[in-house]
Amino acid sequence: MARIRLALRLTALLTTLLAALPLHYAWRLFGRRSPWPRRFLGLVARIVGARPRIVGTPLTHRVVIVSNHLSWIDILLLAGSTGTAFIAKSELATVPLVGWLCRMNHTIFVSRGDRLGVADQIAQIRDTLAADWPVTLFPEGTTGDGLALAPFKASLLAALDPPPPGIRVQPVRIDYGDATTDLAWVGDEHGKDHALRVLGRKGSFAATLHFCDPFAPEDYGSRKAIAVEARRRIEGI
Repeated sequence: MARIRLALRLTALLTTLLAALPLHYAWRLFGRRSPWPRRFLGLVARIVGARPRIVGTPLTHRVVIVSNHLSWIDILLLAGSTGTAFIAKSELATVPLVGWLCRMNHTIFVSRGDRLGVADQIAQIRDTLAADWPVTLFPEGTTGDGLALAPFKASLLAALDPPPPGIRVQPVRIDYGDATTDLAWVGDEHGKDHALRVLGRKGSFAATLHFCDPFAPEDYGSRKAIAVEARRRIEGI
């Protein structure tokens, strides 16, 4: 049965992609901002079994979203609810299909080990915000088990030091409820194996996105203080 569920979901994913692509390019042809990457990723979240529940009010403009990180499913849910762009490892840019989809969603690719390139990465984040795209950071730097937050790394929050005018920070906590331990991508599990396991999983699961009240980064003075405040609000849920 797991193989049947996998085949059905892969078929649904391909069908959804083929339907969304011409609509996306039609929007782009007329010089309009396409809503289809956001809609496509939101539909993919539902295809893999997520049943999103939004708590709070998501911001979709002039915002940096700071979230805990459990799985690649987080990206589908946050993109579907806010249209956000993401920060991703540069290796993803070369993955067939995945890299192309990332670029369609204005992904900012960074090299984790390139300390000399941090200034360029920060500039890319600021350029994306200036184009009025929301940007999501996962400051834990890795996926966790959903039971505890890892320390937040503040390096890329330097894009808010000083903050662009009008930008707010919105912390988000993602929770998969009873399915958290099954869906969290931790340990040495290969990404492909995790994806196939999720796609073959029986039934659906609740996915709650708690959008905290946003705050003005200039009220906290530095990237480290911003990270501390965002973590405090997420941990308090």
